Amino acid sequence: MLKAVDERWESDPSSLRLGWNPSPRHFVTLRKMEQPYRWDWVEAQAAQSVELWNRCAGHTLPAMPRFSETEQRKREKAYDQGLRAVSCEAHKAPRTQSERLRAQQRIVEAFPGFAGVALGLDNEAVQLLTGSFLPVGTQLARWARGFDRTLSMTDIIQACRNAWTACGLQALLGQPMELTPSILAYSLLYPYSDNDLDHPGISSAEKLRISERFRQRLLGLGLPTRNSREAAVWTLVRMIEEQYPRALYPQVFDCLLAIHRAQEASLAQLEKGLRCHPSLDDSEVLLISCAKGGTSVLANACLVQPWLAQDESQFSFEWGVLLQLGDDLQDVREDLRRGSVTHFTRAAAQGKPLDSLVLQLLNLSQHVADRMNRLPNGTPGLKDLLRMSWRSLILMAVADLQHLLSPAFLAELEPSSPFRFDFLRSRNGKLTRRQSLYSILFDAFLEAGPDEPSGLSLPSQSVPCAVDSPLADLRSLSNSFA
Repeated sequence: MLKAVDERWESDPSSLRLGWNPSPRHFVTLRKMEQPYRWDWVEAQAAQSVELWNRCAGHTLPAMPRFSETEQRKREKAYDQGLRAVSCEAHKAPRTQSERLRAQQRIVEAFPGFAGVALGLDNEAVQLLTGSFLPVGTQLARWARGFDRTLSMTDIIQACRNAWTACGLQALLGQPMELTPSILAYSLLYPYSDNDLDHPGISSAEKLRISERFRQRLLGLGLPTRNSREAAVWTLVRMIEEQYPRALYPQVFDCLLAIHRAQEASLAQLEKGLRCHPSLDDSEVLLISCAKGGTSVLANACLVQPWLAQDESQFSFEWGVLLQLGDDLQDVREDLRRGSVTHFTRAAAQGKPLDSLVLQLLNLSQHVADRMNRLPNGTPGLKDLLRMSWRSLILMAVADLQHLLSPAFLAELEPSSPFRFDFLRSRNGKLTRRQSLYSILFDAFLEAGPDEPSGLSLPSQSVPCAVDSPLADLRSLSNSFA
């Protein structure tokens, strides 16, 4: 079956029409048989994740690096120097192509010194960021701007974060790190759907209609498009179909339907928006989050390598659960404002300190890291970088939510952070206030040099230009590297 797909690629590369030259895989090992990822599988995996979460309760802090206040201040000084350098480039407001390319070069050249001191990264980690993750993000951003000019900086950064997760999976699954058509398309699909689900001006009934039409398109139905948003979504689904024909890769579309169903279930967490039943207990709320997060990264893994071994699919699902719960912690204030119920907002609304939940999350992060270490592929440097990024996600959220944690717990946890919590909160606020300034550099990084490869080609018809979306918060980009 897989050989037939490879022969199609080799005999007619234009059939993909996306400018991508995949590395052929001519056999499937016995341990990687086709795995259906239908909803009953997702429910079982989500239930296992809830059990895992419960086992992470009641433990002490996991083993993490420790930093003296002197070491933290040293790193903070390097962080501020890097921030000043970036601000200086933004104030220059590069306007010509040559100015934008020089700004790119200066920032990339300054990054190793900043990363080595402020983030404690070694040469391998710096090379992974500048030589693999950053080029993938830049390529995606350039393609996205050409495809739909209304996509905001937030939308594109959200898509980049998903593509970076896929890149990490590529290395962990023994594949080259590259932006493929399906990863690009999947990364951009959910800014569209998330924007619809979160939009306060769209009624609950219309959100359900939009979601149902999306589900029908994921099932393969050829529905006519109603508007430019649907035209974009339909095009992105077609890109996945062209790389992975449905008849040969049904598990890919099982995964896409699973994340879609999990997103629909997450609507129940919006108490005000959909007037969900207030009696959702903690285990039901946690199941919803686990299903949504787990299927999100599982879909990435299937797009990287459609045939996954059991340990690979389980790791991917648990990684997604970790990222989702980390996002739930980060979004506590916003979710409280919107009326969205998560494990963290429920505790905060009841006036309970989030200490025990943060501790559980840190221990879950350690468990996922241990499972990652058992995978045969991926260098130790990559695994260290991913492990550090997961801890940083949690620690940066803690820095912003100090009022929801006890002073004793903060004092115990702060030496595990490379930066003092007050410093992190202050700098996050500064990044937010300067978002319009840094958008200048974001646009500069979209400038392609004359010798750079053109990357994936755009579809024959891009999305018609509409009213520009508002500029986004740069914190998500900063958090991805901190």
